Amino acid sequence: MTFADLGLSNELLRAVGESGYTEPTPIQAKAIPPVLMNKDLVGIAQTGTGKTAAFVLPMIDILGHGRSRARMPRSLILEPTRELAAQVAENFEKYGKYHKLSMALLIGGVQMGDQVKALEKGVDVLIATPGRLMDLYGRGKILLTGCSLLVIDEADRMLDMGFIPDIEEICSRLPKQRQTLLFSATMPPPIQKLANKFLTDPKTVEVARPASANINIEQRIVEVRADKKRDVLRDVLRADEVKNAIVFSNRKTTVRDLYTSLKRGGFAVGQIHGDMEQADRIAEFDRFKQDEITVLVASDVAARGLDVRGVSHVVNFDVPWQPDDYVHRIGRTGRAGAKGIAITLATREDAEALSRIEKLIGQPIARVETIVAEKAERQDVSPAQAEDKPARAPRRKAAPPSDEQRPPRAAKPKSEPEPARDRQPRRLPEAQPLSADEGWNGPLPDFLSVGLTSA
Repeated sequence: MTFADLGLSNELLRAVGESGYTEPTPIQAKAIPPVLMNKDLVGIAQTGTGKTAAFVLPMIDILGHGRSRARMPRSLILEPTRELAAQVAENFEKYGKYHKLSMALLIGGVQMGDQVKALEKGVDVLIATPGRLMDLYGRGKILLTGCSLLVIDEADRMLDMGFIPDIEEICSRLPKQRQTLLFSATMPPPIQKLANKFLTDPKTVEVARPASANINIEQRIVEVRADKKRDVLRDVLRADEVKNAIVFSNRKTTVRDLYTSLKRGGFAVGQIHGDMEQADRIAEFDRFKQDEITVLVASDVAARGLDVRGVSHVVNFDVPWQPDDYVHRIGRTGRAGAKGIAITLATREDAEALSRIEKLIGQPIARVETIVAEKAERQDVSPAQAEDKPARAPRRKAAPPSDEQRPPRAAKPKSEPEPARDRQPRRLPEAQPLSADEGWNGPLPDFLSVGLTSA
C-alpha cells in the first residue's frame, strides 16, 4: 500500500514524497481513511509508529477548503507538553507546505503577545497545551465556537499530568457537531470514559496491544550497584554500537548532575529538563538533531516530545516510577521502522518496578552485563569464594586467670577505729563583769558617780 491509495491530495502526496516517505505505517493506513470520511476515531498505538502523521495528513486535506476567522480557529490539537506541540507544528509545516493553511502554537514559556496577534489574524490549525489555552480563553482572547475538528493527542499522558478536567472543560465549550480524534499509547479506564463521553460512535484503530513495546526495539537490563551506575553509563555510551543516545532520569537534579559528569568525561552532551527556559530547551534539542551533540540527558518532561529519526540508543539511568513511562521513553528509538536499543540500569531495589514493567509489556527483558558491571561484581566476594578462604580465627578475649594462677594479694592492714569525738556543742565563754576602771579610757560621766540614797 502507498500513500496514494489512502485518498490524499496530489499536493499532500508531493510533500510526503519529498520528506522521504513512500509507504504508510500501519496506524496511518488504518486511521487516515476514516478521518477523511469525517468519522470520530480512537487510535491506539505506541510512540514512534507514525501516529502524528496519521492525523496531520488528513487534517491538511480537510482544512484545505474553507476560510478562517479572527480569534476562531477551525481546528484544535491538544498536546500534553510544549515539546510535543512544537513537533506537531513542524509536521504541519513540512507536510502542508503546498497548502495555504495558517497555524498558531499556544504553549507556555514564550511571549503571549505574539500568540494573541496570530489568533487575531485567524488560524486554520491551533496547536495548544491545555494550560495556555485555558489561560487565553479565560482572558477572552479566543473563541472555540468555530472549531469543527478536535484532536486529543497522548491522552494517557494528559491523564498522568492532571489535564483531564481541563480537557473536559474545553470539550464542553466546543460545538457539539464536530469531528473528534483521540490518540493514546495506553487505554486506562479514565481515558475510555473520556472517549465514551465526547466521541460519537468512534472507529477504534489498534495497531498493537495497549502499552506494548515496539518490536523494533531491543530491550536490555544491566543490573548494577547504585554506586557504579555512572561508571556503567559511561561504559555503555562509549560502546562502538552507540551512534547517539538519549539518557533519561527521574529527577531534574540528576539530569543536571549527569550532564556535568558526562561533560567532564569528554562527551558531547546536552540536557533538557523542566527548569530550563523554553528557548534553551529548543536550542538543546536542535543541537541534538543536527548532531552537534551525541548524548542528550532528559527528564520525563521530554519523553513524549522528542521526535528524532535515527536515535540508536535510549538509556534509562533510573528505572521509571510509572510502567507506562518506560514504554514512552524507549519509544524515542526504533522510530519509523528503524531498529533501536533500550538499556535500563537497575539496582536490587528496582526489582519490583521492573516486575511491573515486564507485566505491562507482556514479556521479560533480557539481563546483560557490561565491563564495568562485571568488575563491580568481581569486587563482591561470592559465598562460594568465601568458603574457599581459610576461616579467620575469631578474636577472643584473654581468659581471666584462675584463682591458683593469681598471686596472693598483700593483706591490707585494718585501720583501727578512731575514738569517738566529743560532739558536745562548744560553749561560749561567760561574760565577766567589768569594773569601773576596765573597758573605758575616757572621762567618767557625772551620772555614773551619783549613788542611790534611801529616803
